[in-house]
Parts: sequence; C-alpha cells; structure tokens
Amino acid sequence: MILEGILAVCQPLTILWIAIGVAVGIIFGAIPGLTATMAIVMFLPVTYSMSASQGIAMLMALYIGGISGGLISAILLNIPGTPSSVATCFDGKPMANKGQAGKALGTGVVFSFVGTLIGIAILIVLAPILCEFALKFQAYEYCALALFSLSMVVALTGTDMPKGLISAVLGALLATVGLAPIDSRPRFTFDLYQLNYGFALVVLLIGLFAISEVMSFAESVRKKQDFTIEQNVKMKGAGFTFAEFIAQIPNAIVSALIGVGIGILPGIGGGVSCMISYTVSKNTSKHRELYGTGIMDGVVASETANNATIGGAVIPLLSLGIPGDPATAMLLGGLMIHNVAPGPLIYEKNGAVVYAIFTAMLVAAVFMLLFMLWGMRFFVSVLKIPKNYLLPIVMVLCGIGAIGNANQLFDTYVMVGFGLMAYLMIKAKIPTVPMILGFILGPTFEQNLRRVSQLASSDPFYNHPIFCVLIVATVLVVIFSVRANLKDAARERAEELNN
Repeated sequence: MILEGILAVCQPLTILWIAIGVAVGIIFGAIPGLTATMAIVMFLPVTYSMSASQGIAMLMALYIGGISGGLISAILLNIPGTPSSVATCFDGKPMANKGQAGKALGTGVVFSFVGTLIGIAILIVLAPILCEFALKFQAYEYCALALFSLSMVVALTGTDMPKGLISAVLGALLATVGLAPIDSRPRFTFDLYQLNYGFALVVLLIGLFAISEVMSFAESVRKKQDFTIEQNVKMKGAGFTFAEFIAQIPNAIVSALIGVGIGILPGIGGGVSCMISYTVSKNTSKHRELYGTGIMDGVVASETANNATIGGAVIPLLSLGIPGDPATAMLLGGLMIHNVAPGPLIYEKNGAVVYAIFTAMLVAAVFMLLFMLWGMRFFVSVLKIPKNYLLPIVMVLCGIGAIGNANQLFDTYVMVGFGLMAYLMIKAKIPTVPMILGFILGPTFEQNLRRVSQLASSDPFYNHPIFCVLIVATVLVVIFSVRANLKDAARERAEELNN
C-alpha cells in the first residue's frame, strides 16, 4: 500500500498537477481576500475527472500553497493574505520597513517549510494510532464525540458563544433535510425530489466560502483601495545566515507543536494557531520588548505554527472524518467526491490513497519552498491584479463545481442561497465554521443517538468508558468556556465604565 501510494504520486502528470496546485495556492494565499479554501473550491471541479490520488494530491497542494502564500501580502502590504498570516504582519512588515523585506520573506518561506514537515511527520505517526483507537468506537462513543467536537467549536468562538451555538444548531438543522437516516421518511423536502438526499456538503461549502466572499467584495468594489507594495524585494539565498537558522530551531519546534495541537482541534485553524504561538514565543523570549519592532522570532513563530496546523488538521479528517478547519472541510468534500470515506477504516479500504496524500503533501512542501524562494518576484507582481478580473472566474468555476456534484442545476440555486445566508451571517457577526461542523456532525449524532436509544435497555452507558470520558470532557469544556466568557464580559464592561 505504501509503495502503491508513493508510485501514484510519482507519475509525471500527478507531479505537474501538484506543481500547478502549489503555484495557484500561493497566488490565492497572497491576494488578500482569496483564501486557501477558495482555491480548493475553485479547483474542485477540475479534479472531477482525475483519479482519486491525482485529484486529492492537487487539492492538498492548493491547501499547502494557499496557507503559505499569505505571508507575502502580510510582509509587503501589512495585510494578511489569509487569516493564518495575521501574526506575520506584527514583525514581517516592520522588517520590510527597515529594508529587510527579503530576509522577512526568506524567514517566512523556510520556516513555513519546516512547520509543514513537522506537521506531516506528526500526521504520519498519529493518524494510524488514532484510527486504531477509533475502531473501538460504537454508537455511544460516536454520539459523545459529535457532542464534544461541537462543544469545542462553540466554546472557542469567544465572547460570541451564543452566536456560535446558533450557527452550529443551524448547520445541524440543515443536515436534517432529506430522507431520515433509519426510517427514510422525507423531512423538509417540500415535495422537491432534488432534496431527497439533502444538501450536498460541497454545495454548502462553495456557498459559504466563495459566494459570500464575492458578495462582500461587490459591496466595496467602488471604494478606492490604496495598497503600498514594497517593490524593492531582493532575495539572496534564504535571506538569513545558518547561525540565525540554528538559533530559531527551539522557537520553531515549540510553534510547530502548538500549530499541530490547534490543528487537531475541530473547527479552529491556522488563524488561532499563529496568534497563540506568537504570544507564547513573545512571553517566553528573553527580549520580548523587541517583538513588534521587526525581528525574525515573530515571523518564525507565526509561519511555523500556521503551516504545522495543516498536518494537525488532516489528522482528525482522515482518522475520524471530522475536519480541523474550513479548508479541510472542503478536502472532506473532495474525498467524498472521489469515493474515499474518511474514518477509522480508511487505511483498510483506501490505504494507497492515504499514503498518496502523505507523499503529495511532502512533494507540495518542496514545491512551495522552491517556488517561493526563486519565484518571489512573480508572486509579488500578482498582488497588483485587481480582484475584479479574478472573482468572475471564481463565480463561473463555483457554478461548475456545484452542478458537477450531482449534475443538476438546482444545486446552483442552493449554492447562491447558502452564499446569501453566509453573507448575512457575516454581517450579523455570526461565525460560519460552527455551522459546517454542525452540518457534518449532525447526521452522525442523530444516527447514533437513535441507535443508543434502542440499545440503552440492554447495553447501559456505563459499560462504555470512552463515552463517559468524552461526556465529562464536554461538560468541563462548556463550564470553563462559560466561566471565561463571563469574565471577559465583566472585564469589557469595567473597561467601558472606566473610559
């Protein structure tokens, strides 16, 4: 299986698709507003005719390129290309202002590569262990796991916990549309045969992430945007010395472990991991007063963590079928389209594809390093392309992606409907990530809850220690989150009164 997976990626055409995927991903990551998720949305229909290994390899390449490309605009424009590069602005732009743009970019690229490698290494080790552990899961355990995952997502929405809960419940309700899982009774179909199988995950994700973004941009299309791009970018080698690289290794390892840990938690992603790792790096540094003035340490912490999050986010995706962030939610859709079912049995049923994914991620990481070190001038020039020319292409490809899912025009109407809904949610400051998790985990929870209700009399819950641990963990997460939110709200009120 391992050799079969490696050979599937080592085909010239697959390597070409990976190279294209990385280059396109970097461009989408570099342009503010076009994220790695949108790159995957846009190229999902392109993979329909490919083999599973080819298609998923390209999607992984888009993911890695998209997350890495965000550092370009973060350093040169002081605008993060993706949410994963927010913390890169803190020291990247000051370095560029001091005439060290090349060094900042080189640091970001090299440590993005290091973070990706550490994330992939942990993924390769942990994914089979988690799969083996998940084989012990039955109806009770899956029911508790769905609850735990949703509690984590809702809790991490911060002071907007009620809005996170609303979003998660809305996603779970959308998942109830169609035939019921056990008795096949139609629910909320309104006599439309197109809704018998419910809403497709891919159509929902395209609407949430691509259409809503186009609508948001249309709102500001007439506003003048004045970007001052640092044009004088000279890169010699990686831009820093070997001694500086060695000195940053402890910082990179800690940041990578934070990134992987955050990536494993469902629904969080690189935006949080880069901020946490930057904060940890600053608080544990001997020269914390220099953070924010333009030092390598800040760029290393942010870029290592956000790329390590990629490997972490793929761990629950492959072993449990639970995406770690919006981009892996799109990858879940891609896996389903190519008839690859993520979960504990993925190594038995699609082992070659799993090893192809690992190999493709390694190849994509190498392409990312090479493209960004030697092609930086090209990617910098891409920042000048107005989004007016890019977003219509995105819209067309989104429509093709929605129709291609089940060959029905109805899905394009659904896609636009979800896009409008996501746009209104953004306006109301309701997070959309809990909704995706609610949509994905809702059927798992419902199906297993029904089974549990049938088994409860003959197989009581206390015979399932994993179930008990997950329920206790869920309760603790909710209690501590509510407590933290109440403290934050009290502090905000006190600050308002003082002002």
